[in-house]
Parts: sequence; structure tokens; C-alpha cells
Amino acid sequence: MDRYGQDVLRTGTGRAPRSTPTPAEQGLVVEEVGTGWVGAVVRVERSGGMHVVVLEDRKGRTRTFPLGPGFWVDGEPVELTAPAGPPRPAAPTRTASGSRVAAAAPARVARADRIWVEGKHDAELVEKVWGDDLRVEGVVVEMLDGIDDLGAAVAEFGPGPGRRLGVLVDHLVPGTKESRIAAQAMRSAPAGTVLVLGHPYVDVWQAVKPERLGFATWPTIPHGTSWKHGILEALGWPHQDQADVATGWKRILRSVRDYRDLEPSMLGRMEELIDFVTR
Repeated sequence: MDRYGQDVLRTGTGRAPRSTPTPAEQGLVVEEVGTGWVGAVVRVERSGGMHVVVLEDRKGRTRTFPLGPGFWVDGEPVELTAPAGPPRPAAPTRTASGSRVAAAAPARVARADRIWVEGKHDAELVEKVWGDDLRVEGVVVEMLDGIDDLGAAVAEFGPGPGRRLGVLVDHLVPGTKESRIAAQAMRSAPAGTVLVLGHPYVDVWQAVKPERLGFATWPTIPHGTSWKHGILEALGWPHQDQADVATGWKRILRSVRDYRDLEPSMLGRMEELIDFVTR
């Protein structure tokens, strides 16, 4: 029993109101109870091993306070918490080639089968688009220095049952030197063990859709002119030496996001080679 009676100015039960956890979102206006500072949240950051909130008052002045209890919002006590970060992007469900991402599995031992490409740029483009798929299948891509000695290289490889070879060739069109070399290489191997396919372009650069680089079509380079240097010059890019060629190719390769940025004639031939060596 209260011998003095109830204080008419006292309301409620006498318990301190509970602070409500509230994210310190940018623009939220709060009052810091200890100092009476009123300001809008500018940002939350780490300082001295702890999270702090930066408040800006109506005159543009800022002060920093430890994140936590001790603030009011609209007359109610709150405990400021760090705002939720941006949602983590969902894991990709497709590889750059458009295939479904395989479930996690132990690394696969490389097959005896191989895919050969003509040069470094071909290999880098294949890796960017089909690398994930080839690792799952255990297929190694190796680089040739041109195909003039393809027949000898095939003989040295020794294709046979369980040891297939797929070859991707530049500028493989009827009547060309490349088509004759390809046909001879396949005839020299046991039936069904070597498949030589190619795209119709002078160089693998042209397998990248020109729209990705901001122009409608690849320039036509006259015979007798170094093709890559001529392309770079026609595009207005540096073209003096091999370093310029390397830089130009990096720019082209960076423009490739996935299979949709390659011409269908390249896509179809590469998919066919992968099927050939993995079936």
C-alpha cells in the first residue's frame, strides 16, 4: 500500500519503454538521447572496430554516434541497427555456353580425348565460353601453331578407340588450303576418331558479333595486308606492332559475355566438336 498515494503526474507502470530495433536507413531522422542531436542518417560505417552512424542536422553539420540503443524516432525509443546490405546475387544456373550448371562434384580426370584450336586467341575464346563445360567433361583444349602440319600432328597424337581428336580450324571453306589439309588429316586416321570442323572467318576475331564492339560489320581487309593490323587500323585502334594486336584482342575478348555474343557458325562447330569427343 502506497502511504503517500499515487503521483497524479506519473503514468504507466513505471517500466522504461523498450527500444525497437530499427535499421539505420539513409534519410531516417533520429534524435540521440544523450546529446539531443537531431539529424538524418547519412551512412553507417565501421570505425575503431565498431559500427557507427553518421547523422546530419538541418544546417548540414554531421556527428557520429555508436550504433545501438539511445535514439528516438517519432518520440519512440529505438535501437539503431546496420541496414541490410544489397541482396546477394543468385548463383548462376547456366554457364557462358548456355548449358545448365552441373552440381558440385570432384574434379574429373582429363580424358584421353582432345580438342585442338589454331592459336592463342582461339583458345582464350573457347575457354571464356565453354571452359566450365569442358572442365566438367574432363576435356583438355590444346593450341596448335597453325594447321600446315596437321597431318603429322594427328599421327603423333595417335587417335583410336577411346582417344578421339576434334580440331577447330579458321577459314574452313570449300576449295581452300585449309579444307584440303582438314580432309587429308581425317583420312589419315582410323574412321570416326578425328573430326576437323571450322568456321568461315579469316580469324576467330570475326566470330565475335561486331555489334558488341559498336560497329555493324567487320571491315574487309585487302589481300596482301596483315589482317589483324588491317582490322585494327580500319577500326581506328592502335595497330603499329604486336603489342597493339594483343591489346586489340583483349578489348574484343572483354566484349564477349556468353554464347549469345558469338556467331552461330562458331557456336555450332564448337558444340559439335565437344559432342564428338565426349559421346
